[in-house]
Amino acid sequence: MRLKQLLLSISLTVFTLGANAQVWNADLGNGKYKNPILHVDYSDPDVCAGEDGYYMTASSFNSSPGLPILHSKDLVNWELIGYALQNQVPVEYYRTVRHGDGVWAPSIRYHKGEYYIYWGDPDFGIYMVKTKNPAGIWDEPVLVKEAKGIIDTCPFWDQDGKAYLSYAFAGSRANVKTVLMLSELAPDGTKLIGNPAMVFDGHNGHTTVEGSKMYKRDGYYWIMAPAGGVKPGWQLAMRSKNVWGPYESRVVLHQGDTEMNGPHQGGYVETPNGEGWFIHFQDRWAYGRIVNLQPVTWKEGWPIMGKDTNKDGIGEPIMEWTKPNVGKNYPATPLVSSDEFNGHQFGLQWQWQANQNPSEQWGWLSANLGFMRLNCIPRPEEMKTMWMMPNLLLQKFPADNFTATAKLTFEHNPDAGECSTGLIVFGEDYSYIAIEQDKEGKLKLVQRTLKDARTSKDLETEIASIAIDQKNIYFRTKVEMVQNIEPFDAKVTFYYSTDGKSFKVFGKAFTPRAGRWVGAKIGLFATGTKAVNDSSYADYDWFRVESNNDVKKIALSTNLQLQNNK
Repeated sequence: MRLKQLLLSISLTVFTLGANAQVWNADLGNGKYKNPILHVDYSDPDVCAGEDGYYMTASSFNSSPGLPILHSKDLVNWELIGYALQNQVPVEYYRTVRHGDGVWAPSIRYHKGEYYIYWGDPDFGIYMVKTKNPAGIWDEPVLVKEAKGIIDTCPFWDQDGKAYLSYAFAGSRANVKTVLMLSELAPDGTKLIGNPAMVFDGHNGHTTVEGSKMYKRDGYYWIMAPAGGVKPGWQLAMRSKNVWGPYESRVVLHQGDTEMNGPHQGGYVETPNGEGWFIHFQDRWAYGRIVNLQPVTWKEGWPIMGKDTNKDGIGEPIMEWTKPNVGKNYPATPLVSSDEFNGHQFGLQWQWQANQNPSEQWGWLSANLGFMRLNCIPRPEEMKTMWMMPNLLLQKFPADNFTATAKLTFEHNPDAGECSTGLIVFGEDYSYIAIEQDKEGKLKLVQRTLKDARTSKDLETEIASIAIDQKNIYFRTKVEMVQNIEPFDAKVTFYYSTDGKSFKVFGKAFTPRAGRWVGAKIGLFATGTKAVNDSSYADYDWFRVESNNDVKKIALSTNLQLQNNK
């Protein structure tokens, strides 16, 4: 009896940690915060002040839904509250996986009671969506200008009623880059008017200038833009008394003597008491482009982002600082990664690799039944790997060190042929652990890996395989940051369990790799090879993410209590 009570206690402890675990918390609880504020791949972030705090969006590329909307009261603690795009546009085009295409470097602005987001799709042109309620449904996207190669768009409304849009070029499509353009924008924001003009040329020392953001402060028009490339780059500020220039420029943030590479590309915002803050990303290889917050001071009319520690007039990123003064202290609110699948809406952390095809049933939540079902629908015969598979249900890495565990039941139809379901760590190199039905209908556990998925013509390599005779199973992966060849390398180890208590290492450790302009992701899949009228399927009871420290504590506590009970 004591043993049953003990196991129940352990199970409840695991449930509590899994449902409420904080795998990354930037709020130090003493009036200070640490960077990054979000150890999550929210690439090219932009921010604006709104009616009820601050709102952020970021690049979402080909993932669906797209254009994440995050909300904060204090610029440190953020909550993912929705998406501006329920489907990537053009909808039919993005039913196919288009790695690295789609939404590039959006800008978000609050203007006359409405929130606007502009972005450039390098293959289609400039789009805009707007809403009065950023946590609700956004209007259908408007194609502001059909074009190829225009990216990194930002609107600006002046006091005289005129509006403008700054943008850059993707060299891969336009065959030109490293310049910033400005065009007049119709006051309603729906189309460009007049003649666009080049307002900054970065070819002399500021290569790959892009990602511009426009502001007005102290009588100056300001353009803030990153240059120098993603990992080694820096942040520029430009000012002019005339919106069309000429603009004088300075470097206002760089790596300097710090360990933070490429501190650039983001958005500037001010609190009601006039404090300046800059939100930007840092590229951490497999972890993606994580989000940092820098204080901004103004000296002789120019911004210094971070802290000028070596007195060269240029800011360097800080790793710890006093939280923004917003008039009130708000509690820590780490982003949600775990999912109990107990509702009728997918958790906002999840995204598919493409828009869902209405003729394919990838899976559903079961509402009050308490699980999520993924169907092993057949993929096209020519789709030999996961790289172009649209029905991968993925989320971003939530921290530098974490463990994710999923509980599932695999209901396999012997007539369905080869099919499988499991837990995947996905990028240009990927690996997964799965339960698989072979051609004879027998079950086995497998680990498979593929390197250089974007360019390789190879098939997945089977790392490990064992027979299994039950359909209820737990999959786990542990992600650890390691100092290896690259500054922010990682190691992934897979585990499995048949009882949820004792986990065994499975296969070989794997080094994850970023995807196309995005960090590695983690998630779930189900796939098949044969069309039948009732596919195999997997019911996922839950997906729980904990810090590695919490998992260690659970294991130690479990072992000690079991020993004491003997």
